[in-house]
Amino acid sequence: DADPSLIKAFAFTNTSLFLSIPNPLLPAVAANRSLALRWLYRHVLPFYPRSKITLISVGNAVLDSVAEQDFTPYLLPAMRNLHLALHELGIKKIPVSTTFSFFSTITTAFPPSSAEFQQPAGDLIIKPLLQFLEETNSSFLINLYPYNLYRLNSEIPVGFALFQDYPFNFRDDLVTGVRYFNLFDMMADSVLTAMAVMGYESVPVIVAETGWPSGGGEAGEVEANEAYAEMYLKGLVRHLKSGVGTPLKKDGVAEVYVYELMDHEGGNNDNNKVKGRKWGILTENMTRKFNVEISSGVKNYGSMGIFLFLVAIFYAFP
Repeated sequence: DADPSLIKAFAFTNTSLFLSIPNPLLPAVAANRSLALRWLYRHVLPFYPRSKITLISVGNAVLDSVAEQDFTPYLLPAMRNLHLALHELGIKKIPVSTTFSFFSTITTAFPPSSAEFQQPAGDLIIKPLLQFLEETNSSFLINLYPYNLYRLNSEIPVGFALFQDYPFNFRDDLVTGVRYFNLFDMMADSVLTAMAVMGYESVPVIVAETGWPSGGGEAGEVEANEAYAEMYLKGLVRHLKSGVGTPLKKDGVAEVYVYELMDHEGGNNDNNKVKGRKWGILTENMTRKFNVEISSGVKNYGSMGIFLFLVAIFYAFP
């Protein structure tokens, strides 16, 4: 939906809005700052600060793109142009970043101490981008889906992916001596380790998407059900509320966004080939599947929210 009235609807609500520029617009924004200004004049300037826009992601999962055009050469130039355009308008409190998929950027989830960024994208794309994020006080955005990693590795117990406190439900990193009790922390620490290898461990990490499907997908996805989706989300909230962070970083990741509020057609960004998975807390007719408290009482995390079309809003030029 390209109607800016959606942003206007959140004026004076204190709801954080996470906007995103679609991948096909990257070449135009990278080539011409005036186009970045045009986008801001239409989608930010009329509403900010009445609507609480807290972050703009320039593209999403660009390394995963299967389009005929490769958008990666335009990623950093587009981010720079948007950052400069924001400052030209006197808006200095909205950081600019982009969103990556765990599976297209990180070499391994176990052991986390051995994780690095995949090459050649690590040196050619991610390292310069991390430098930009550090210089502009922005954050590294990553989509973390333990469900997808669990599906790829038959040795991972489902309880380990669902935050369940079962006996022997842990994995030890023999290099660091760290013990992991859930798959989410392993994946998060893999990202933090990869960033530290490049010398950018101080850049905050935001989990832009995480969740567990309650149904749909391919035949045989028996773990995609409402009971497991509820276990995952409640376990995630409980873990974040504990304030323990991850084994390698006591403050953990800076923010976590749950994908998603309401079911819609299509898969998630980490696996676009799998259509029909249902990730929402609500059905398409707004019926609640289960009760889970998302946002209150989370310690040591800047924010926890729900990824939905009204929070992560994708806009194109008219």
